Amino acid sequence: MISVALAAYKGEKYIYEQIKSILPQLAPGDEIIVSDDRPGGITEKIVRKMMEKDKRIKYVEGKGKGVVANFVNAIRHCRGDKIFLCDQDDVWLPDKVKLVMREFEQGADLVLHNAYVTDKKLRITDYSFFELRGSRKGIMHNIVKNSYMGCCMAFDRKMLKKIMPVPKSVPMHDQWIGLICEIYGNVVFLDQPLIYHRMHGSNVTGTSKTSFAQKAEWRRYLITRLYRRVIFKK
Repeated sequence: MISVALAAYKGEKYIYEQIKSILPQLAPGDEIIVSDDRPGGITEKIVRKMMEKDKRIKYVEGKGKGVVANFVNAIRHCRGDKIFLCDQDDVWLPDKVKLVMREFEQGADLVLHNAYVTDKKLRITDYSFFELRGSRKGIMHNIVKNSYMGCCMAFDRKMLKKIMPVPKSVPMHDQWIGLICEIYGNVVFLDQPLIYHRMHGSNVTGTSKTSFAQKAEWRRYLITRLYRRVIFKK
């Protein structure tokens, strides 16, 4: 069974198109968990209307505590053996699930695939997020410069016992998940782009400017939490 953990916040502009790109790739018993961090708005109305036509879509209210907590909330509601992380404003290419599942069948515990970077109208601005970001495996590399973009990630449920709980103050959930899976599991980087990653100026992540001091503090905290998790199991 596959679960898609989709974290939403004011997602009404693109979320319908995103969910429609996912549904044809899922089996009847699979699910999309939409955790909405601003319930009661247009996003909820769109998702609930889609739920009437497809019971694989499930709506849950977020905690209103930001993107990391919202993704954690979505993951906690997932029942699948394989969990795909999903942003509200991208579009999945038709073979994404099939190609990612093939990597799981060959022994992967986490799969990170490439993406086409696009503008808000899905016009491609960069043909490889991996090249743009300098993405590669390596724990220290990914502490300094994170390769793990959640919208391109899927992981085996068995990794949750190592991933959870996600520390409340980590910079991003996807970086934590990727690093934990590098430490404890088999991580596969799949060079083929499998989504259109839409950049539109209102993305929750990837567009904010952070000071060097803040980045240094985040890295210090991340190293500390990884050490505590690995050594003391906390």
